[in-house]
Amino acid sequence: MARRDEVLAVLRDGPRTLAEIAREVGIHPNTARFHLDALVFEQLVDQLAGTSSGRGRPPATYALRPVMARGGHRDYRLLAEMLLGVVRENEAPERVGESWGHHLVDRPAPGRATDATGGVVALLDRIGFAPERVPDGIRLWHCPFLELAEQNRDVVCPLHLGLIRGALAELGSPVTVARLVPFAEGNACKAYLG
Repeated sequence: MARRDEVLAVLRDGPRTLAEIAREVGIHPNTARFHLDALVFEQLVDQLAGTSSGRGRPPATYALRPVMARGGHRDYRLLAEMLLGVVRENEAPERVGESWGHHLVDRPAPGRATDATGGVVALLDRIGFAPERVPDGIRLWHCPFLELAEQNRDVVCPLHLGLIRGALAELGSPVTVARLVPFAEGNACKAYLG
């Protein structure tokens, strides 16, 4: 366990003075001060004024801040899987995608001509699909949600279809997406426009 983790572990039991922390962790007070200064700077620990028990300046007390530590493991994939479950059970995935397509696409400035398909390709590129415009649609060379799509194709692919439909609708396009075929062309998915 790293020294700072050891200091944090001691402080989980309640506020301590520098001397108490040094003794409990088994380090020199100067080493404890070094780690405490860093933890105060990282806003994980607060330095509080101590209470006086006689003459002289009271020793400072250190306490954990009432916040969650920023370090450590994050599991956004688990969150994504949980949200996919909610969409699967409570919503039509395509409708959810459509609403996000309306929201995410860049709208042209007033009075400027709109290339709706180009706007959708730009959106898909920004999200990470590596799109390619082809005569009958849009080829998607990369899926930014591939690991989730492999296990949840029934939700993820309709979300993508809805995203494209919503973006085209937001841009006022007469073109629509006839269908989205996963891995239609070997390693690429394809949105067929009509």
